[in-house]
Amino acid sequence: MIPLLTHLLLLLQLLLPLTLSLLHPPQHHPPVHVPTLVPHAPTPLIRSRFSAHTQLDFTTHCNSSCFHRGEQEAQKEQLSDKLAFETLYADGSRTLTTVDVEGDDEESEGDHFAQPPPPRRPRLTPRHKRVRRQIYGADGRFNIQGDDFLLDYPFSTAVRISTGCTGVLVSQQHVLTAAHCVHDGKDYVKGARKLRVGFLIPPSINGTKAGLTSANKPLVRWVRVKRTRVPKGWIQGPQEVSMDFDYALLELRWPHRRPFMRLSVAPSSDDLAGKRIHFSGFDSDRSGELVYRFCPVEEESSDLIYQHCDARPGASGSGVYGRVWDNSLERWERKVIGIFSGHQWLEIDGENRDYNVAVRITPLKFAQICYWVHGNQLDCVQD
Repeated sequence: MIPLLTHLLLLLQLLLPLTLSLLHPPQHHPPVHVPTLVPHAPTPLIRSRFSAHTQLDFTTHCNSSCFHRGEQEAQKEQLSDKLAFETLYADGSRTLTTVDVEGDDEESEGDHFAQPPPPRRPRLTPRHKRVRRQIYGADGRFNIQGDDFLLDYPFSTAVRISTGCTGVLVSQQHVLTAAHCVHDGKDYVKGARKLRVGFLIPPSINGTKAGLTSANKPLVRWVRVKRTRVPKGWIQGPQEVSMDFDYALLELRWPHRRPFMRLSVAPSSDDLAGKRIHFSGFDSDRSGELVYRFCPVEEESSDLIYQHCDARPGASGSGVYGRVWDNSLERWERKVIGIFSGHQWLEIDGENRDYNVAVRITPLKFAQICYWVHGNQLDCVQD
């Protein structure tokens, strides 16, 4: 009875935002301009030592200058440097690719390289007691069980990363995840040497019903990663890492056959259906289970989405999605608009507030990730 009730509640909350959105069609907004990234020839680097340790419980601190940093870093040179990227290959070799960022003309340059929406001043709401990292009040997460859910979109787009994180399928051969799952800002983690992506196989398919496994939980089919790409904005050397660039793209050795979720430049939360974000991940406190959650956006900066979706270590790298209006299809579509990173303490005017944080996909990040996926800019136009 309890699983049935859980499924009914899950269906209700999945359908309710869409129903409300149909009653309130989106305001007309001009198409988002996606800048063009022009890559230079890759430069060989020395092999990684794979000396870092995976840090699943990722926490940072931010003050007012940090919160508004994205507004100040709009110079081409700064952006080009941060959007350069490393490529790690399966044999351990790696390269650095620098890029130029180009727009259509000088007059509109500011529009191309700004990263909307403008940050809102954080609301200083009353402090509330927290359980150790990422659970706010009553736990609002759902365990996703049964073939009907595990193999259905959008839950089927969530995959495991062998370093202990989560990822989301964004093409037939690519997985988006958090950079800290494979690199600590100084070196690649030990597990990145033989990185793998895990696809869930539900109990009715993996032989559980025939008594071939000991627990009624999904098995995992692991696939090796061909290459990994990490933005230079994350690889800071001795400097403190920034959540703003906490994302990485993994290319599988061969294509998968499951549905994937398309990327989108993150709109303002006011332009999301139901004004909610959603993500599914493999939280460490629910071993072997896929866990789904949703919540409203609390705050936004130029590069981050602040929210109180319940989560635990292991959910890092989950694809954060919302229902975004697709101009070409003229309907609401689920699209990945961010990557769940971790927890951040935000200090504004002497007040500390804690949030769970996702990296928002800005026009520049969209252009970079799309180039990684397609290898050209022709397919990288925002709807």
